[in-house]
Amino acid sequence: MQEHVIYMREVDAHVPSTEVFAASVCAVRAIRRFTVRTVLPENLAALEELAINLRWSWDPRTRDLFAAIDQDLWESGGHDPVRLLGEVSAERLAELSADAGFVDWVNRSRGDLQDYLTSDRWFQSLGDEAPAGIAYFSPEYGIAAALPQYSGGLGILAGDHLKTASDLGVPIIGIGLFYRSGYFRQSLSRDGWQQERYPVLDPDGSPVSLLREPDGSPARIAFGLPGGRSLSARVWVAQVGRVPLLLLDSDVEENGPAEREVTDRLYGGGGEHRLQQEMLLGIGGVRAMRAYCRISGHKAPEVFHTNEGHAGFLGLERIREFIQESPTLSFEDALEASRAGTVFTTHTPVPAGIDRFPRDLIHQYFGGDNATPGCRSIASSSSAPRTSMAAIRPCSTWRSWGFASASARTVSASCTGRCREGCSRVCGAASTTRTCPSRRSPTASTPPRGSRVR
Repeated sequence: MQEHVIYMREVDAHVPSTEVFAASVCAVRAIRRFTVRTVLPENLAALEELAINLRWSWDPRTRDLFAAIDQDLWESGGHDPVRLLGEVSAERLAELSADAGFVDWVNRSRGDLQDYLTSDRWFQSLGDEAPAGIAYFSPEYGIAAALPQYSGGLGILAGDHLKTASDLGVPIIGIGLFYRSGYFRQSLSRDGWQQERYPVLDPDGSPVSLLREPDGSPARIAFGLPGGRSLSARVWVAQVGRVPLLLLDSDVEENGPAEREVTDRLYGGGGEHRLQQEMLLGIGGVRAMRAYCRISGHKAPEVFHTNEGHAGFLGLERIREFIQESPTLSFEDALEASRAGTVFTTHTPVPAGIDRFPRDLIHQYFGGDNATPGCRSIASSSSAPRTSMAAIRPCSTWRSWGFASASARTVSASCTGRCREGCSRVCGAASTTRTCPSRRSPTASTPPRGSRVR
């Protein structure tokens, strides 16, 4: 696999070309990149299928197969099968293609992967009472170093969630962001100071594929921004065993320069930039999930799980969906239906781990010309100077599997006793005397969708 770069520089007609080149050789900028991949022999084509599915990251037998191709390249490439297949020589591939034992090893590995992807597992034994699908939102995923979209423990937790869900057959769809610089590499200067550099991640050299419409065009999602602007994103799909991981990328031509930088770095920037990242993860993530289900035929999730509060805006998007699909539904009923199908994981229960935005910034992005009819403005309900993401989180003490009710169309949930201590601290109720929605007697209101709310 080789990367080719086309460069462009401005030329002054009054200056000799040799002088222009000498003066601008360090100022050229890349205008287009493309990647040339090695063509595998037909009887080794299954290696690409094994490389693009990240199950190899926790399956030692598949890693041993790739290491056997070229041990030195495997080590120098950071145990990245996609990179390995792009750098291995044509002579070595021809040698392996003529090795009947290696070809059989490849075919057996592919058969094992297909059996893993299609056979029933633990979740399939639960019957119709189990959720049809679960959407899992996280700002980072630690799957493998070949897909550097994580920074620390939150990402490792999210990656382990997807790997375990795959092994158990849980129908989860992961949703995150595709950062062009997933995490930085550290070094020390001569003076002993830490230095960081952010390698640019090329999606064409990564174990991802572009989500496309049936006509072959790239799928796009978009939502409004203040001032009549919009934020668009394409969707990359990483296959984590049985689990699809959707990664939204704002670096598309439809966006302006500022909007293209929304997915520049993991936890990059602050204030407005961070708000746009979390809107793309929460609001855009729900829309990307809907597009994926429409295109692939995957069952629509009934449960929405947010790993920390960074994807908290998904609750607002689901409220908007409920009201848009059933205009007679009140905001309160839509809020309760959204809460009943939402699960929240607390990872950093300290103030430093909670994003807070100025209330006027929230009003700017969710009110005015960008307001959604029928949905209240978060910023207009109080005079407090800042809005915490905790105000729009679901009750964090709801049990993940405690949402089943006697009636398939009843909005209800099971809540632990901690809500009695003061629900305003947990799920944002108006006062400590208000009863948590999950502790009320089951209501007769029905969510507009035909699926159950668990």
